[in-house]
Amino acid sequence: MGQRLPGPRALALLLPVLLGVLGVSGCRRTGLHRFDPAGLAGPQLGQPIPKPDFTLTTTAGQAFNFRQETKGFVTLLFFGYTHCPDICPVHLANIAAAMSRLGPEVNNQLKVVFVTTDPARDTPDVMRRWLDKFDPRFIGLVGSDSAINAALAQLRMGTPEKETGTDPVNYTIGHPALVLAFTRDDSAHVVYPFGIRQADWAHDLRLLAQGG
Repeated sequence: MGQRLPGPRALALLLPVLLGVLGVSGCRRTGLHRFDPAGLAGPQLGQPIPKPDFTLTTTAGQAFNFRQETKGFVTLLFFGYTHCPDICPVHLANIAAAMSRLGPEVNNQLKVVFVTTDPARDTPDVMRRWLDKFDPRFIGLVGSDSAINAALAQLRMGTPEKETGTDPVNYTIGHPALVLAFTRDDSAHVVYPFGIRQADWAHDLRLLAQGG
């Protein structure tokens, strides 16, 4: 799958988000273990981001408390939508390809969680069919606009922006282009912007599983 550059609205969201997380103050490491992000290809954060505490619904219709359900796992968290023309499919395709190069000793320690920013179109069935094209192990979460925005607010990642054209059914949504990587200390020390290569994903996932 060829990579296309994100649209201007997505880039406008990416820059303040990346600068914001790099400059977050007052965030503390949680858990008993300290994680050393040295050697990772992804950009390291100046201060770790605590794992958010929110509950949404899986594609199977079950309540999913993000903090509790990912406890003890290295967790990749990404907010996007299934109609995304570039950023979302490229991110997920690269993660899936990297995981296919790794063995169960790494993959069994990972959870990939994709939260929709387009609940109007991303029904559980739509989400599940779309995620299965990349990897059936990927966890899809849906919910109301208010619940999703509240989760984003915990991360200081802003509010998705609906970009309508002449057709009210076909629209794009500006959303953060970052994947957050939470380690087993319940903190994110590194983020992955659009454009991270598959080889770098494979390299980092192995290190995250070993040290996270």
